[in-house]
Order: sequence, then C-alpha cells, then structure tokens
Amino acid sequence: MAAHLDGLPAAIEVAAYRIVSEALTNVVKHAKAESCRITIDADRALSIDVIDDGIGIMSGGNGNIGVGLESMRERAAELGGECVVTPGDARGTAVRVQLPIPIGRRARRDADSPV
Repeated sequence: MAAHLDGLPAAIEVAAYRIVSEALTNVVKHAKAESCRITIDADRALSIDVIDDGIGIMSGGNGNIGVGLESMRERAAELGGECVVTPGDARGTAVRVQLPIPIGRRARRDADSPV
C-alpha cells in the first residue's frame, strides 16, 4: 500500500530530498551500477531505501568515509533519525534512512484517506 507523503514537516522533506540526492549522486559517480531502486514509506517514521547493483561500497583503508556519506548521516541525526550505508544483499550498496515523524504529523495511508 502506498503511503501519502503530504503534510510531512518541511525539515523532514528537505532532509529526505538532500539524502536521496546525495545517495543518487554517489550511485552515478561511484557505483558503476546498472540500476538503482528507491523505496519510500511513511508510518511512524519516513523510511527510505536507496539500493543499487553496482560495485559496492569501498573502504579507503584509512577508516575515513566520504563527505557525502557523513553529510547524509548528519542530516538524519539532526532530526533524531539514522542513515546506515552498507553493502547490498547480493552486490552494490544500500542506503537505509529512518526519519521520525512527530506525533500528529504522521503521513496518512490510502486506507485512512477520506472517500
């Protein structure tokens, strides 16, 4: 069932947009992917998955992560959420984001919509 995303607080919308933009930039610049899937759902939190089938996340060997990855994590943390970047299930990279939606501002599902 698709979630309605109308009525989300502006801060959540902006953070989600910036995080997805950065994740897609990384796919284009680094992943050498053939495809990328974005999944967005909202209930108590806005959940976003950006999963590509590219070469996977590489470590520079020095423990440092890129500025873009750190920026995504910081944006999520500022709103009490999290952004986790891991290798994908089979290959590629998975960016998984959870941004809490304040009570009273929850996104409505299709079943909750007035007819």
